Amino acid sequence: MPLHDLLPALTLMLHTLGLVICLVGLTMARHPRRKRLGQVLAGLGFLIAASPMLGQLTGLIPPPPATPLVPN
Repeated sequence: MPLHDLLPALTLMLHTLGLVICLVGLTMARHPRRKRLGQVLAGLGFLIAASPMLGQLTGLIPPPPATPLVPN
């Protein structure tokens, strides 16, 4: 199965996982003892959530094939 067929499901999964990790990191960053770990987790969560878009921008994930327009 081509990657562009799986991309919508992978995008939803990675956005959700990245959001949860980012929120956990931001919650941890509120405590002075865990500030650095929380900041690292928040950054990692952002990178996970943005990875589908970054992959397409850098060319690692090819764009979906264009469908021809059929005139009416």
